[in-house]
Amino acid sequence: MGRSWELLPNVFVVPASATKSLRAAVLADSDTRWKWGALTANRIAPEHSDIRLDGYLLRGRATPTARQLDEVGVRADALHEVTAVQFLHAMREESYDILVLALVGGGVQAMLHGLGRVWEDTAADRAKRPVVVTGYVGVVYEKLADGLLLRHGADLVLANSRQDADRFRAVYEGVGADAGSVTEVALPFLGGAAYTGEHDPRTVVFAAQPSVPENRRDRTYLLNRLVEHARRHPEREVLLKLRSKPGEHTTHIEELPYQKLVQRLDPPANFRLVYGHMGEVLDRTDLLVTVSSTAALESLHRRIPTAVLTDLGVREALGNHHFVGSGCLASWDQLDAGHRPVPDEEWVSRQGVAAGGEAYGRAFDTARARIAELLDRPGDLPPPAPYYTPVTAPGYLPGLLARHHLGPDGTPLPGTPAAGKEPGPVRQIVRRAARGAYRHGVQRVAPVIRRMGEL
Repeated sequence: MGRSWELLPNVFVVPASATKSLRAAVLADSDTRWKWGALTANRIAPEHSDIRLDGYLLRGRATPTARQLDEVGVRADALHEVTAVQFLHAMREESYDILVLALVGGGVQAMLHGLGRVWEDTAADRAKRPVVVTGYVGVVYEKLADGLLLRHGADLVLANSRQDADRFRAVYEGVGADAGSVTEVALPFLGGAAYTGEHDPRTVVFAAQPSVPENRRDRTYLLNRLVEHARRHPEREVLLKLRSKPGEHTTHIEELPYQKLVQRLDPPANFRLVYGHMGEVLDRTDLLVTVSSTAALESLHRRIPTAVLTDLGVREALGNHHFVGSGCLASWDQLDAGHRPVPDEEWVSRQGVAAGGEAYGRAFDTARARIAELLDRPGDLPPPAPYYTPVTAPGYLPGLLARHHLGPDGTPLPGTPAAGKEPGPVRQIVRRAARGAYRHGVQRVAPVIRRMGEL
C-alpha cells in the first residue's frame, strides 16, 4: 500500500465511560491538513466512543516529511503514504465509520467520485459505508465558490465559524445544490492557556506564510521591518515563526523561504528563527504579528495581542481583507510606536474564537450529533451526490479526476499502476529524485526565471 510510519498512540485520552469502538480514517495531502483532519476526527467522534485513527498521506509535492509530522504533534494508530488509487483500493479492503478528506478541493472531488464507484461495487460485501467529512484548514479568503463546490457531496462540509456557515449555505443554495451538509464547528486546534500578561523578555512573533506575500520585494520588506523592530527594541525577543524548512513543502508552495532571505541581513542577537508547534510558541508570545495566517485566530482565541499587517495594503490577494472589522489591522509604523490592537468582540465571536473553554467544546456538538445519527441510521447510507457530474461540468470534472488517474466514472485510468503494488527500489529512487528536482525548481530556478522576465 505504501510506506508506513510507526507512531505513538493517539494523543487523545478516551473517557472511562467509552462504550462504542469506532474506526476513523483521514486522507491528507500536507502537514497542515493532516493536523486539521486528525484533530477534526477526534473532535467530531460521537460521545462515549473509543476511536481508532488511521492516517493516509496522499503522495505528492507536499507529502509531509517525518520532521513535519513530528512537529505537528498529532499521532495516529497507523499511518501510510499512498497514491489516490492505492487509497481507493484500501477503502475496498478496510471498513471505517468516519472518513475525513483533508485535501485541496480538487482532491476531495476526485475522491468523492472514486469512493462512490468503490462503494457501488462493494455494496453487497459491507454493512455500511463511512460518514464522509471535509472542510477547510483555516480562513477561507479566496476561491470560495470553486472550493466549496469541489467539496460538495460529502455528508458533512464543516464551516469553522458562524460567518463561514452562512457563506457556505448561500453558495450551495445559489447554484441549486443541497446545503444540508454544511455544519458549523470551530477550528479543531484552538486551545491553550489564556494570555495573562507580559513575559520576560517581552516576545514579538511574526507568523510567516509560505505564499503570502509571494514576491521577493514584499517578503524582503516584511523581513526588514521585523529585523528593524528587533534593533529598535533590544530588550525584546523577536521571533520569526516558520512553517517548514527549505526543501519541505506545506499546504502552499514557498518559492522564497525567509531562511534564505535572512542570510543577506545581519540581524541582532535578539532576533531568531523558530519552528515547532504553534501552540508552544504562543505560550510565550506577547504580540503576534502576521499578514493573514490562521495563527491570528489561534492567538485571538487565547486573548494574545494580535496585529494583522496593512503595510502591503488590505487586499484579497493577501487574505488580510478577511480581518476587516476585527480591530486587529495595523502597520509596522504603528506597532513600532507602541500601538496594540484591541479586537472587536462581535467580530471574533462570529469567527468562533475568543470563546470560553466550555463554549468552544460545544462548538462540535452539532457535528457529533449528525454523525451519530448517520451511523445509527438503519441500512447503508446513500451514495455521495456531488454537484459536479459529467452532466453539470463535462468540461471541468474529467480533468480533475484525471489528475488523480481516475476516469470520468471514478475508476482508475488504463495503465495506472496496480493499486496495492509498491514501486521497486529503482522507481522509488527516481521518484524521490523527481520530487527533489521539483522542489529545487520551485525554490531556485523559478524565481530566477521570473526575475529575468522582469528585466
